[in-house]
Amino acid sequence: MTSRIDAQVVIDSTIINNSEINIKNKQSFAKKKDDTIVIKTNRDTLFNSKKNVLNAKVDYSASDSIRFDIKDKKSYLYNSATISYESLNIKSDYIELDFNLNTLTATGIPDSAGKEKGLPVFKDGEQSFKAKKIKYNFKTKKGLSSDVITKEGDSYLHGSTVKKMSDDITYIHNGKYTTCDLDHPHYHIDFVKAKVIPKNKIISGPAYLVIEDVPTPIAIPFGFFPNKNGRHSGILLPKYGESANRGFFFEDLGYYWGINDYLDMEFRGDIYTRGSWGLKNTTRYKKRYKFDGYLSVSYAFNKIGQENTPEFSSSRDFSIKWKHIQDPKARPNSKFSADVNFQSGKYNQYNPVSTTDYLSNTFSSSISYSATLFQKIYLSANLTHSQNTNTHRIDMSLPDINISVNRFYPLRRKNHIGTIRWYENIGVDYRATAQNKISTYDSLLFRETSLKQFQNGISHTLSISNPIKLFKFFTLTNSFTFNEKWYINSIRKTWRNDTLISKNDTIVGYLKTDTMYGFKASHDFSLGSSLNTKLYGILLFKRGPLRAIRHVITPSVGFSYRPDFSKNFWGYYKTVQTDTLGHTARYSIFQNGIFGSPPSGKSGSLNFSISNNLEIKVRSRKDTITGTKKIVLIENFTISTSYDFAKDSLKWAYLSLRGNTRLFKYINITYASLWDPYIIDSLGRRRNQFELNVNKRLFRLDNTSWNFGVSMTLNPNMFKKGNNENPINPPSYIQNPDEVNFKIPWSLNFNYNLVYTSQYMALTDKTEKKLIQTLSINGDLSLTPKWKIGVSTGYDFEQKKISYTSVNIYRDLHCWEMRFEWVPIGFRKSWNFIIRVKASVLQDLKIEKKKDFRDINSR
Repeated sequence: MTSRIDAQVVIDSTIINNSEINIKNKQSFAKKKDDTIVIKTNRDTLFNSKKNVLNAKVDYSASDSIRFDIKDKKSYLYNSATISYESLNIKSDYIELDFNLNTLTATGIPDSAGKEKGLPVFKDGEQSFKAKKIKYNFKTKKGLSSDVITKEGDSYLHGSTVKKMSDDITYIHNGKYTTCDLDHPHYHIDFVKAKVIPKNKIISGPAYLVIEDVPTPIAIPFGFFPNKNGRHSGILLPKYGESANRGFFFEDLGYYWGINDYLDMEFRGDIYTRGSWGLKNTTRYKKRYKFDGYLSVSYAFNKIGQENTPEFSSSRDFSIKWKHIQDPKARPNSKFSADVNFQSGKYNQYNPVSTTDYLSNTFSSSISYSATLFQKIYLSANLTHSQNTNTHRIDMSLPDINISVNRFYPLRRKNHIGTIRWYENIGVDYRATAQNKISTYDSLLFRETSLKQFQNGISHTLSISNPIKLFKFFTLTNSFTFNEKWYINSIRKTWRNDTLISKNDTIVGYLKTDTMYGFKASHDFSLGSSLNTKLYGILLFKRGPLRAIRHVITPSVGFSYRPDFSKNFWGYYKTVQTDTLGHTARYSIFQNGIFGSPPSGKSGSLNFSISNNLEIKVRSRKDTITGTKKIVLIENFTISTSYDFAKDSLKWAYLSLRGNTRLFKYINITYASLWDPYIIDSLGRRRNQFELNVNKRLFRLDNTSWNFGVSMTLNPNMFKKGNNENPINPPSYIQNPDEVNFKIPWSLNFNYNLVYTSQYMALTDKTEKKLIQTLSINGDLSLTPKWKIGVSTGYDFEQKKISYTSVNIYRDLHCWEMRFEWVPIGFRKSWNFIIRVKASVLQDLKIEKKKDFRDINSR
């Protein structure tokens, strides 16, 4: 308590210093620890009469003093006074209660400088506001306030006079509407009168916009502001402007429909003065613990340039996007998901939603369903699509179904006793795949002839394997694989001696290929055996920072056999004449099949491979348990080759070397090369002579490739102790158009990739070398607590030019924001300047000037 008088209660100018008194046994005054007097009043109050009986108890408190005037039936509360009645709570430095009228009056108290302090704060349920003066009637629940500031949803209302009614509807005279939270806002919409319906809407008479106390000519005949929490239906205001090749426009004019708690829709449209138009519909849905997603369908008619000119063009374009995500808890044994992005070739050229959309020329879709049946059978079905808008090529799979059975052991005893016998480890795997695919151009996709271009079939694979442990350290695995493929058509080739005459040539005799419809099946099988083990080498050091070196070697030797399925016995290959001289060739009747033909030629191959892993342990003060940390120098380095006994020449395969590792958490290195033990002739054909015998070397380098990738971020958090932030693929702050993070003062993202390849060219007897590099850098810097600048750029080493570059400047203007986005060079040269209100409720209150890259490049 700040008063010189300690917790005094004054009644008719008589000071009572007791810590507790009773009046008519109906009222109590209690002194709290902070010297605040609390008065609790029951239904029959201190001044009991039938006309002023209230419906609930009133709690009083004040930190200075409370004075009662029994004659006039009033009380006065001073300094940090509080009144609580039902859901009502009022705090002020001065409160006057009139028990005759059941009213209260609350104001502030002037300080030594004459400025009022402790102004009233009114709260009733979720509604609250502060004012210069408040009058309130407990019985009628009506109030009258002056110089009020109240918060309604995301907005603020200022009023010189505010009247609160019993139904919580509020009337405001001489008011302001704003989203700025300052007592003196940076901007507001000024009106003479308004009506506020809580959790519904705010309606005003004529209003005009005021910025920094300067009235603007922007006015409206009436105001309608939504005042609901959560979703609500309403009109979506458009963007307007001028396009150099499509004329003046209104874009994204529409309507939002909040259907229910699980579903909403958004309808938008575009219209241009030169005849272009577009329609867009987005439907969003969500059910907690079940699924959520959206479906977006767009259609546009684009007319570019002036009609009857060479530059004029028109197109009808569409876009379909669907994303569905299932909650993992909804159905533990099955899952359905969808990610569809399908559109016509020119849609993103004229109707992109973002810069990323415009720069993209490849799109893909996937709809998948997977389930586990009887805890043994796994089923998955996928519909996929990919397209390239540059080449107009489309690949679709409708559908791709896979069924697999968990490995089972048919000879294993259910309740075995003792050691498992060798034959009980015989395991069986089965999988089946059904596919229906097409590869065509977008202009031909929906034509009737496309149905004949589908490739389809069903493939079955049965594998039997038996791992046997030998001498504790070796594993011998014998296997048998059987494949069966089902097709509904095959081909037949015949030589025709007919003469074909065309405008430019005459052909005597030709090879004709016919499609034969009807079910046909093919079979092939192979046998295999492999022996592998692991060798560990560890070198320990007692002194120095290096504590240990660990080398793991995994050698493997295998043999596989496959018969020649091109022989007449199997019936999969035929012989046909190929020219007028009577030459013949073999062909497979399944060569156009989606799973291919049974392999031709007998194979008896011996395979060799050695895999390596190298790690070291060094001292580390961060690890308080072992005092060391592990560093992987080589994640995997594999050497492999094979020898085919069934071939009559060139029995040795290429020697393959492959390896990869990661250094310092953000450097990835991949290596691959092929080495040929045989010589080649001047045409690049392999000859059955060893390099060792001819050129006195074991192998000839055929090709090699190195891939170095660096991806990291730098920001102040990296240099803090105990930071575990992953430096790879960091978040980008200035690039997010909806949120700018000033908590991180600066950030730099760096991505560099280098690919080096070499290929021996026999015709020139030279090695062709290529070096491909890509570099991209983006970062942002907070110049001040309100200014941030971001830059994104890169370098094209192939063309020796700077790649796509953009500069983004952001200024926080408290309740407003300013953005400037500039692409200074390249095909996408453009700029966009915008100042707008941050709050979403007034998102269309903005000033925007821009030069679109599509308009610049269309001239």
